[in-house]
Amino acid sequence: MEAIKEPTKSEGLTERLIEAIVNGDYPAGSKIAESDLANTFGVSRGPLREALMRVEALRLIERAPHVGARVVELSQEKLIEIYAVREALEGMAARLACIHITDEEIEGLEHLLTTHHQHIEKVEGASYFHQQGDFDFHYRIIKASRNSKLISLLCDELYHLLRMYRYQSPRAHSRPRQALNEHAQILAAIKERDPELAEMLMRRHIMRSRQLIEQQLDTM
Repeated sequence: MEAIKEPTKSEGLTERLIEAIVNGDYPAGSKIAESDLANTFGVSRGPLREALMRVEALRLIERAPHVGARVVELSQEKLIEIYAVREALEGMAARLACIHITDEEIEGLEHLLTTHHQHIEKVEGASYFHQQGDFDFHYRIIKASRNSKLISLLCDELYHLLRMYRYQSPRAHSRPRQALNEHAQILAAIKERDPELAEMLMRRHIMRSRQLIEQQLDTM
C-alpha cells in the first residue's frame, strides 16, 4: 500500500482502517498489532495510535486486559439490540427530516434512489448491501433531521458497525428490491412533509431487516 501523505496521515489512515475492518481484511476477533499496521500502512506509531483511538471510538476495535486490541465481534443478539435502537431513532430522524430537509436534499435523494435502482438491475442485487448505498440513503435522512444527538448516535457510533455486518453477512439477510421500494415510499412521505407517515414507514422498514436476523437465529 502507498504511504499516506503527512498532512492528512492520521485522518487518511483512520478511513483506511475503517474500510479494511468493514471489508473483512482484518476479520472479526483478530488481534490488532501496532507494529504490523505501521509496516502495512507505512506510517509511524504516533499517527497510527491516533487513528486507532478514532476507530476504537467507533466501536470497531475493542481492548481487553492482557489481550490488547482486537476487531470487534458483532453477535446476532447484539445486532438485534442495535436494530431495535435504530427502529426508534431513525423513525424520529425521518419525522424531523420532514420539517428540516431542503428541496435540494430531496432532489439528491431522488437521484440516489435512481442510481440504486440501476445498480440493482445491473448486478441483480448481488452487491447492493456490500456498498455504502443502502446506508447512504439512511445517512442522508439522519443528517437532514438536523438533530446533532441523533446524528452522533446513528452516524458515528452505529454506522460502520452496521456496514461491517452487512458487508460480511450471508446474502440471506439482503432483500435489495424490497428495500429499495421501501426507501422510495419513505422518501415520498418526506417529500409530502408527512412526519407521521415517514416515521411509521422508516420504523417498519428497519423492523423487517431485524426480523430477517431473528429468523436466522431461529434456524441456528
